[in-house]
Amino acid sequence: MEAPKKRNLMKSHLLTLILLLTFGSLCAQQTPDPTAIVKQAEDIIMGKKSMYSEMTMTIVRPKWERTLKMKLWTQERDKALTLITYPAKEKGQSFLKVDNNMWNWVPSINRMIKLPASMMSQGWMGSDYTNDDVLKESSLTNDYEHTLTGEESFGGYDCYKIEMHPKPDAAVVWGKIITWITHDDFLMLKTEYYDEDGYLVRTELASDVKMMGGRKIASHIEIIPADKPNQKTLIDIDTIAFDISMPDETFTQQHMKTVN
Repeated sequence: MEAPKKRNLMKSHLLTLILLLTFGSLCAQQTPDPTAIVKQAEDIIMGKKSMYSEMTMTIVRPKWERTLKMKLWTQERDKALTLITYPAKEKGQSFLKVDNNMWNWVPSINRMIKLPASMMSQGWMGSDYTNDDVLKESSLTNDYEHTLTGEESFGGYDCYKIEMHPKPDAAVVWGKIITWITHDDFLMLKTEYYDEDGYLVRTELASDVKMMGGRKIASHIEIIPADKPNQKTLIDIDTIAFDISMPDETFTQQHMKTVN
C-alpha cells in the first residue's frame, strides 16, 4: 500500500508545481510592460516611420492671446521640419532638425540660425511649448527609464500611470515625467513634467479624442505652466497623416527655405 500512497503524493506535488508555474506565468503575462506602453503611445501620435500634420497653436496670456498655424513633418526620431504658415509676420519661418543638429530659417532677415542644444528647453515662438517639443529632439521611449506606478481613471478612461526618469547618458530637458496612458488606445491624456530638483514645471492635458489619419488620437492639447497663473498654450490638430512617403530632400536646409 505504501507505493500507491507515494505515487499519489508525487502526483499531488507535481500537480501543485504545475499550478504554481501556470499561475506565475499568467501573472507575468498580465503585468504590463511600461516601456512597451510608452512606445505604443509615442507611435500613436508620431507614427512608426513618418508623420505630417497641420496644427493651430493659441498662446494665452493674462492680457492677450496670439494664434499661430503650422505644418509639421517628421521621420522616425531623427528628422523634423516645422513651417509657420500664419500669421503673415512669421509666415515662411521654418525649423529643421536632423540627428542632433537644429536650424531656424528666418526669411524676413534672410538668415539661417543654428540652434544650440541649450535652447531646447526654451519656449518656442513665445509659447509654453519648448523647442524640444517642436523639433522632437528627445524620445520618451529611448531616453527614459519607465516604471508602472499604478492604474487610475482620468477623463473617463482607465489609464496606466507611468513614471519616467532620464537615462544617465540622455541629453533631455526634464528630470522626471509622469504620464497617464489609456488602457485601450494608448492615448497620453495627462502628462506632468518636472525639473531636475523635482518641482512641477508644467502639465499637459489631452482631450477631444477622435478618429484622424486612420487612428484614434487626442486632437486638443493644453499646456499649463505650474507657476504662471492664467497662462497656457492650446494646440489643435487640424489634420494628420501617418507613415507616408517623404522625399529625401524634405529634411534639408535648402528645402526649409522654400517649403510651403
